[in-house]
Amino acid sequence: MLRAGIVGLPNVGKSTLFNAVVANAKATAANFPFCTIEPNVGVVAVPDERLQVLAKISESAEIIPARVEFVDIAGLVKGASQGEGLGNQFLANIREVDAIVHVVRCFENDDIIHVSGSVDPVRDIEVINLELALADLSQIEKRIDRTRKQAKTSKEAQAELPVLEKLQAALNEGKQARQVSLTEEEEELIKTLGLLTRKPVIYAANVSEDDLATGNDWVEQVRGVAAQDNAQVVIVSAQVESELIDLPEDDRAEFLESLGVTEGGLKSLIRATYELLGLRTYFTTGPKETRAWTIRAGMLAPQAAGVIHTDFERGFIRAETVAYQDLVTNGSMTAAKEKGLVRSEGKDYTVQEGDVLLFRFNV
Repeated sequence: MLRAGIVGLPNVGKSTLFNAVVANAKATAANFPFCTIEPNVGVVAVPDERLQVLAKISESAEIIPARVEFVDIAGLVKGASQGEGLGNQFLANIREVDAIVHVVRCFENDDIIHVSGSVDPVRDIEVINLELALADLSQIEKRIDRTRKQAKTSKEAQAELPVLEKLQAALNEGKQARQVSLTEEEEELIKTLGLLTRKPVIYAANVSEDDLATGNDWVEQVRGVAAQDNAQVVIVSAQVESELIDLPEDDRAEFLESLGVTEGGLKSLIRATYELLGLRTYFTTGPKETRAWTIRAGMLAPQAAGVIHTDFERGFIRAETVAYQDLVTNGSMTAAKEKGLVRSEGKDYTVQEGDVLLFRFNV
């Protein structure tokens, strides 16, 4: 299961958002810096209405959605890369995740302290990005020193050195490591570094409930920064999401409608994180269960089968597959087969988003 880390300055709403994401998680949310020290971890279901549709067709007894793990990481401050505010520990926590959800405060509230004394999302983003970049730069410089010595006798070190120097130059120019174009081979050479600014990022603009439907000027500022980073922005209201948790299911839609939205930003954030990680979904469905399986984009059928069980990959024969929409349009697998919409695919088939699959294999 892949992991997304929720980061940002103290008191921007990270833990409140995390509580909402995980629904019944118990991360402490309070009005003082470093309220979170040890990272809170929660597994969340990826919202997918297709599951209910397939389950109805198959009369499934159970529905099992795809899942993503979220990690609530303590607030970073200026100087974190030098250890300020337990920075070294927090940066190490970020290094362990696959993607970053950067929560940015886009609301005014005199009762909630801002560590810099005012709301300024561009400044706040720059503080976090600078600390992550400085941490990366320090790590790269140490690696360069070691690699230069090894390059006298090691071909791998000779290949790695120019990649490190390319990244070093970009970071010194104020760029993020993810803005540097690398080949697959170059990517593999620096993979063990776990560079913080190489990780994909989503900016979660945390607004008041009044701005959830339309955003505000601060959100537009976040979008401007994100556009330079080729990153996505999702508008959320951590406070609204925390209130939704306490409401009966029937009352949630009415509450959201009163705010001018059909759903909170939370579902959009979870889906966007899933897509950011380069993940795709395929389905298996039958009387016992309808289930969403998570794969990397571009996976071949045997690899996708291996997500269910390694025996499926080793003994893969073929995959019977039908597109989700074709199955739904025809109402049953039998009807889809009669129209020739169910295909038999071999080992070279690239599984597509929304495929409904049945694997044939030898044990």
